[in-house]
Amino acid sequence: MKRILYPALAGLLALSACENKHVKPKEELGELEMHVENVVGSSTLAYNTAYTTAAGDDFKVTELRYYLTNVQLVRADGSVWAEPESYYLIDQAKADSQHLTIEDVPAGDYSAVRITIGVDVARNTAGAQTGALDPAHQMIWNWTDGYIFLRLNGSSSKAPGNGGLFFDVAGFRDPYNNIRTLTLPLPTGTTALHIKEGASPEMHLKANVLKLFDGPQPVRFAQMSSASGESASAQLADNLAAGMFRIDHIHGN
Repeated sequence: MKRILYPALAGLLALSACENKHVKPKEELGELEMHVENVVGSSTLAYNTAYTTAAGDDFKVTELRYYLTNVQLVRADGSVWAEPESYYLIDQAKADSQHLTIEDVPAGDYSAVRITIGVDVARNTAGAQTGALDPAHQMIWNWTDGYIFLRLNGSSSKAPGNGGLFFDVAGFRDPYNNIRTLTLPLPTGTTALHIKEGASPEMHLKANVLKLFDGPQPVRFAQMSSASGESASAQLADNLAAGMFRIDHIHGN
């Protein structure tokens, strides 16, 4: 009897050991809290407050909204983790819209963050959607011209007519494809963003409205007080890509 049972038992143990070799270890996942603060220079943006551009033009902001999408974390070796369904509408009037939770991030060290200001071509042509891309947010012109990537409204004594400022950065077709993808380095002195299970580092991004007007293509409100796609939007898109967004600091890293 023993001669029959022992070989059978040995076979079961061998089979179990073989199966265990093929069981993948559970992947460790963490999350990243991302806080976005809209500023004007060194001051937190406040509506209906007087500011001045580098060229000396006064202005006030009454509305600021933009799409921050396709969040990606970049490792030192160049490999990338991309957040699925990554679409956020940042609204200066809604504080909760400026606090993003990036979940299920593979544990590891990351050296940069990549974001897009705008809505990718696929979603621009996908028809009615929900969440941040819901047309009810009134950040879309129509299904032909697509989404408004950034909207800034306000006023300036330098602007002609009634002094209004009306800027819509939009357009996803050449020659005026105004979607901009930015790779943001970590702050000086931070060697890596550490993601690990059970921890939630807090990354603080600052979006400097002045850079929209003081970038490589400076805006003077007497000559340009509105934009609605095409070349004027491209001018603003190039400015924001040149330095409007930066990672200011990271807590709990």
